[in-house]
Amino acid sequence: MALIEVKNVRKTFGSHVALEDVSFSVEKNRTLVILGASGGGKSTLLKIMITALRPDSGEVWIDGTEVTKPPEREQEPVRRKFGVLFQDGALLNSLSVGENIALPIRYHTKLPKETIDIMVKVKLEQVGLREAEGKLPSQLSGGMRKRASLARAIALDPIIVFYDEPQSGLDPVATSVIDELINDLKDKMGLTNVVITHDIQSAFRIADWIVLLDRGRVAAQGTVIDIVRNEDPLVRQFITGSATGPLEVRSSEHEYYEDLLNL
Repeated sequence: MALIEVKNVRKTFGSHVALEDVSFSVEKNRTLVILGASGGGKSTLLKIMITALRPDSGEVWIDGTEVTKPPEREQEPVRRKFGVLFQDGALLNSLSVGENIALPIRYHTKLPKETIDIMVKVKLEQVGLREAEGKLPSQLSGGMRKRASLARAIALDPIIVFYDEPQSGLDPVATSVIDELINDLKDKMGLTNVVITHDIQSAFRIADWIVLLDRGRVAAQGTVIDIVRNEDPLVRQFITGSATGPLEVRSSEHEYYEDLLNL
């Protein structure tokens, strides 16, 4: 049985269709990568999946619970089941790395400080940042900040982690470290991952299943081998990074909505 199911999701902003009839599922302990060019609908889809945005129609199921329609108060138990690594990390610069990781534990539990301190150390160890607990986020490299943010995302031992462009702004070495960490945590913690990215090489390193979005629609989905062997011109262009092909056609209205809504 799928741990996550997205069924016929549609979302519009005025006359702009951000998502249209998007469907896929994610099995437990698997990594789904959602690929697509800027403006393809990836960020909108992520917001819907983490209950930050409601679709116009369609459903999202997480661990047997439909999450797009219940009142806000009823969504909290589902939100406890997942962590989110935001693109910018979303660390509070005024707090140490350790204090950042402790925040969700303090907010959602009544555990004593001693227990929380131990949990923070365990999470830092899991992402390879044992020595960074007392440092401020500004004292860390970009790759280290991503790992600190990931430690916070897994602070409550979720069953699912959503990653929003985890490789964004990183050099190739730091990107490889993040990719290896995603795979390692999936294996050791039994996590199910949903990764939003436009980095095709990272996608191939971490994905069990790939969904390629184009202008809000699913252009292709399958295993890495399925995508590599796909002869559709749009898929081929995205994989090869060619400047010419179906992906180069963008209307001025579409580009306007991309910038305005950060889709």
